[in-house]
This record gives sequence, C-alpha cells and structure tokens, in this order.
Amino acid sequence: MPARKPRADAERNRERILEVAKDVFTRDGAAASLDDIARRSGIGNATLYRHFATRDDLIEAVYRSEVEKLAAAEQRFAATMPPLEALRAWMLLFIDHVAGKMLIIPAMNTIAGGSVRLMEGSRSLIHTAFVASVNRAVASGDLRSDTDANDFVRALVGVFHTAAQPGWEPSARRLVDILIAGSRSTPRHPSTPPGRRRK
Repeated sequence: MPARKPRADAERNRERILEVAKDVFTRDGAAASLDDIARRSGIGNATLYRHFATRDDLIEAVYRSEVEKLAAAEQRFAATMPPLEALRAWMLLFIDHVAGKMLIIPAMNTIAGGSVRLMEGSRSLIHTAFVASVNRAVASGDLRSDTDANDFVRALVGVFHTAAQPGWEPSARRLVDILIAGSRSTPRHPSTPPGRRRK
C-alpha cells in the first residue's frame, strides 16, 4: 500500500511536466530550455530526466499526450451528450487540436523523423475516434444511414493542410456545420406515403 503514493506523485509530476513543456515549446520552439521546463514544473532537473531521458522523448510525449486527450474527449462526449451534439463538439475540439499542433510543430520538427512521423503515429487513434463518433450519430438516426464516416475524416483532416492560411480556423468551424447539415437525416413528412415525394 505505501508504494502507491510515490507512483501517484510520479504521475502527477509527469503530467505537470507535459503541461508546462507544451506551453514552453509553443512559446520558444526548438530553443526551449529543459532547465526552464523543470523550474516552471516545480521539480529538479534530475526528476525531469527520470521521466524523459532526452528532449526528443519529451517533445514526443507532449504531442502524444495531446492526441490521447483528444481521443479521451470523444469518449467523454459520447457518454454525456446526445450523439449529434457529441460529434459536433468533438470536431470543434479537433480543430482546436490542429491549432495547437501548428504552434508546437517547430519543436516537433527537431526530433528524428520530424512532425510527420509523430502525426503518422497518431493517425489511427484520431481516425478511430472520428469513425466512432460519426457512427453513433448514424445509429441514432441523426445522420443518414448512407453517411460515410471517412468523408468526415478526410474533410476535417484536410483542414490541417490549410492551417497556415489566414482565416483557416473560422472556415474550419463553418465546415463542421456544413458537414453535419449535409448529412442530416430528413424525416419523411407524416402525410407523405413511402416512395412518393411531396409537391
């Protein structure tokens, strides 16, 4: 039983390091000081290096932590919101994730394989979350049964390629509503016989 406290403390230290490191790497990019990260985290350098032996390890952990939080949010939204509301909330959070990723890419590009390797490694986690969220909205009847979750994936992941352009973020947020509106189920009017269209 006494051994649990150090593990809990170590986990808190790790989370604190990742939180501070994200801010410092966002601000300073590749020039970020690990000493500064340790100081701002309220720990000693030795503690930081016990968790992350190299700068590359820390940068990679920061990015993976953000992706894991994004995936966890999809599950949290699914448990607490109606399916369509959960889908919209998660897609908007994904846009926030892309915005944050753009800020840390200069630091990510300094590690072996660069930002592309990290993003490739996280692709399946993000794809799984996208598909699960869209499919729940289909199963609930909010989206048409022929809705392809991969269409949502391609559209929103494609946002990343425009993120360097001015005004990309408001445009991406509008795209979320366009995707949802274009995939909504259209309830048949009660007085319209099946197979016939109202005039």
